[in-house]
Amino acid sequence: MAAQMMNNGGGSRSRRRFNRPVSEINITPFVDVMLVLLVVFMVTAPLLTVAVPVDLPKTQAHTLNQDKEPLVVSIGADGKVYLQDKEIKLEDLVPKLASVTHQNPDARIFVRGDKSVDYGKVMQVMGALNEAGFTKVALVADLPKPGARE
Repeated sequence: MAAQMMNNGGGSRSRRRFNRPVSEINITPFVDVMLVLLVVFMVTAPLLTVAVPVDLPKTQAHTLNQDKEPLVVSIGADGKVYLQDKEIKLEDLVPKLASVTHQNPDARIFVRGDKSVDYGKVMQVMGALNEAGFTKVALVADLPKPGARE
């Protein structure tokens, strides 16, 4: 009889132990949200690049930190000049940039030139931008992949 009472008493204590709240963090919803964000970023990242295909030269320079979207002037392998992703004549480039930037000489402008394009063409575009008074003009290049030799 004593064994029965002890068994019932022990059982009620063990039931109370199982009714305690669990103090562990459930990370399943967090992982689900992170996976959804990963898929969204994987889909949208290719859409954020400029649509003009340019084979950029490689460089060892570090990337620049920037706070807002720069304007991109691209020079294709065929020598055509593009503002963002629209083709533009070189003589129309400066007036268009001036109207887009509201005559702001501190507007950030990136120049992307295909590595097969003539260096003189890139300098012609850079000279036009410099002559117009734009002071924050930078050349864009690809960083080489570690271990890759060209």
